Amino acid sequence: MTQPIPPITLPPTENPQLEGEWLQQHLRLWLDTEFIPEAVNQKIAQRAAQIFVRQRMEGENDLGSLVIAIITEMKAFDFSKSFYGEFAIANAVSDLLLDSLGIDSCCGQ
Repeated sequence: MTQPIPPITLPPTENPQLEGEWLQQHLRLWLDTEFIPEAVNQKIAQRAAQIFVRQRMEGENDLGSLVIAIITEMKAFDFSKSFYGEFAIANAVSDLLLDSLGIDSCCGQ
């Protein structure tokens, strides 16, 4: 029988603003290097970081719930000047967070 994937829980936040700044910087770098640098990448990274910080300040530590929140709230973002969408952004945030925790996100590990 297939085993469910256990949830990934982030450590409780001590400084959500600092986490948000880190996320914004790393997401912007990822956006600029993954495809091409675009002016809108800064706005995308800023909005995703705002969502993340608010969720963390409200006590959310579950990575899956954070990803869903980013997908849901980024649906209202205007991606018309970008090659990305809300799912790519949420997945990138997840990968960046997993990497920061030392968890390999490749190949279902």
